[in-house]
Amino acid sequence: MPIPANWSGPLLSVLRIVAALAFLHHGTSKFFGLPPFPMPAPLPPLLLAAGAIELVGGALLLIGLLTRPVAFIASGMCAVGYFMAHAPKGFFPSVNGGEAILLYAFIFLYLAAAGAGPWSVDAARNRG
Repeated sequence: MPIPANWSGPLLSVLRIVAALAFLHHGTSKFFGLPPFPMPAPLPPLLLAAGAIELVGGALLLIGLLTRPVAFIASGMCAVGYFMAHAPKGFFPSVNGGEAILLYAFIFLYLAAAGAGPWSVDAARNRG
């Protein structure tokens, strides 16, 4: 039995919220050690930039504010991260450890095109 068409908007919002929470925790890990993950101290400039995008972008995506431009920036950051850190280790994402960042890149690219969904600040601003 297929999912009813009227569920597509709310499920888009759920995808955005879940992806944003998962993305946000990478930023909190880099800056606050929550959850604990070994990071070089001090953080190199590229990890500082990535952490800022993860922290601020993740929070904005979580509430659905400025979703399209923020998701586009996050998607680009993930693509760059994949090709800099994972692709040199091998062609296949399952081998090079890049499955998660590759999925983030395409989820955020989709959100940049589709928008935030109905459960978002963006939707509330458009209604008002």
